[in-house]
Amino acid sequence: MGGVFVLRKPRNGNKCRRFDRCNTMRQRETELFSEETRMITRERRRVRRRRRKSFFLDMILLFRTCSSNILFLSLLLLSSSSSVFSNNLSPRNQTLRPLEELNKLKSIHQHLGKINKPAVKTIHSPDGDIIDCVLSHHQPAFDHPRLRGQRPLDPPERPRGHNRRGLRPKSFQLWGMEGETCDEGTVPIRRTKAEDILRANSVSSFGKKLRHFRRDTSSNGHEHAVGYVSGEKYYGAKASINVWAPQVQNQYEFSLSQIWIISGSFGNDLNTIEAGWQVSPELYGDNYPRFFTYWTNDAYQATGCYNLLCSGFVQTNSEIAIGAAISPSSSYKGGQFDITLLIWKDPKHGNWWLEFGSGILVGYWPSFLFTHLKEHASMVQYGGEVVNSSPFGAHTSTQMGSGHFAEEGFTKSSYFRNIQVVDWDNNLVPSPNLKVLADHPNCYDIQGGSNRAWGSYFYYGGPGKNPKCP
Repeated sequence: MGGVFVLRKPRNGNKCRRFDRCNTMRQRETELFSEETRMITRERRRVRRRRRKSFFLDMILLFRTCSSNILFLSLLLLSSSSSVFSNNLSPRNQTLRPLEELNKLKSIHQHLGKINKPAVKTIHSPDGDIIDCVLSHHQPAFDHPRLRGQRPLDPPERPRGHNRRGLRPKSFQLWGMEGETCDEGTVPIRRTKAEDILRANSVSSFGKKLRHFRRDTSSNGHEHAVGYVSGEKYYGAKASINVWAPQVQNQYEFSLSQIWIISGSFGNDLNTIEAGWQVSPELYGDNYPRFFTYWTNDAYQATGCYNLLCSGFVQTNSEIAIGAAISPSSSYKGGQFDITLLIWKDPKHGNWWLEFGSGILVGYWPSFLFTHLKEHASMVQYGGEVVNSSPFGAHTSTQMGSGHFAEEGFTKSSYFRNIQVVDWDNNLVPSPNLKVLADHPNCYDIQGGSNRAWGSYFYYGGPGKNPKCP
């Protein structure tokens, strides 16, 4: 059978009569067949990819809880699944990674469903925030078992000696500057978006401070310049706080100025109530100074949160949004702008109330949230705090206050003025024994004083990294 070939009929219908020509035709057919095989393989891969995308889109639709976030989540999931399948991963990893993403997105959606309540009205702020006007008894606080089915309390008696004159809150919150308001019986709540939670380390850590201890130079990267009083029983505090827009070096740091109401030890049982302004790119996604609140009863371990991101603080005001941007802010050698905050314990019911500006009640922390603060505070602090993550092995350049040291004074440094405390008989009294302390005075410092116009006051702040603070 040597030299005998079994020939196929050529595709052009002609018979093969010569060996050389037939061999050439067979090679051409082989090449065509290989090309067809490659085209079929490519098409099968495209079909598989389409099926994968279709599967993930179906899963997104399954987990969808609100139409406002679906586009963002779809793009996020398709992006992550594309990167998974384009890499040279083992089949096991290719199976687990998309499921992990889906579980994370499902967890985010569930959390958003808890804290974003149905809105009676929605307002779009110039800074990109969405403000939902929510029925006051539907706000997150009333998810707490002790508050479920109740309604906000009526205003309490204010401390004696309190001056209620001042600006209305719509004058210094961006979302209300164009005349937008929430109706009586509702409270304005800044809507949380999926991307806000994704900036956090985890869903469980979203809206929480890291555990740390104040006035301790080894305090897990948290640095302070504060004035404080201690040694007595305190039932509240008041101060006017200069508002600035300090530069924050990276997303994982913040800069704030606030009042702390403190009781318990600086251990696992620390109780705090906090309010002021802060710049926090991780929490808010921008660098605006924002009005905020915080509380914890176990030293920042498991309880408490910022603003209304968990059940706790009960908002009663329809004009001010906790977590919304403050405007204007102070400028170096220019106009100065401050806000007045008053926190005090209601003598009748024992709840801790918050006033923003002068005469505008924001709401209250129910007394049952706390252990030691059920009775009174043992310390009050006023001042600034930053997170120093030591980027690149050096001190952060995140600014505190204005970013300038205390010695520069008015129009250049940040300040607290008219610092007072509330005594056992619900009286506002000066703080003559105010002490000042800076954890790292070469980075951020503080200088106190007293006069007739400002009462007890101090200047504080700094640039962070500088030749004396490497």
